[in-house]
Amino acid sequence: MKNPIILFLAMFVLTTCSLAAFGQTATSVSHNVAVPGEKDISMLRMDLRSEKKKIIALNVPFTDVEATKFWPVYDQYVGEMTKNHDAFYALIRQYAENQLTMTDAQAVTLLDQWSKLQVEDAKTRQKYIPLVEKVISPRKAAIFFQVDRRLYLLMDLQVTANLPLITQ
Repeated sequence: MKNPIILFLAMFVLTTCSLAAFGQTATSVSHNVAVPGEKDISMLRMDLRSEKKKIIALNVPFTDVEATKFWPVYDQYVGEMTKNHDAFYALIRQYAENQLTMTDAQAVTLLDQWSKLQVEDAKTRQKYIPLVEKVISPRKAAIFFQVDRRLYLLMDLQVTANLPLITQ
């Protein structure tokens, strides 16, 4: 029963995202490409964020005592991850504003910032693994981090799937 929830969520996200971005070439990019605006990004993020706790609770078999201890740690974790992802979505906005006229220098800067944000996400997860394991079993912690990672990937996919490739 648990895996169908993740599968359903993944199918929902994938069907709402355009697959055109995967087969895109420089010649197929229109100069009037619609990229997600700040309001769109915020709405997409809020939709999944509002469901994250429910999905985690459905997939991680918490006892009442574990849940009482886990959710405050989770809220701290989400606060830190949100800061990282706010920076990521700011980078997406910057890319969207410049993708038609991207210079080599801008591309290098964006790639550098993106890779640093990926490292920060990993560091945040590393920081929270022992904190989560203090309040729930290592097995349940592993389940939590599996589900959590999938949800973050889905949020990223939902926001980035329609971004066009840099024009040449």
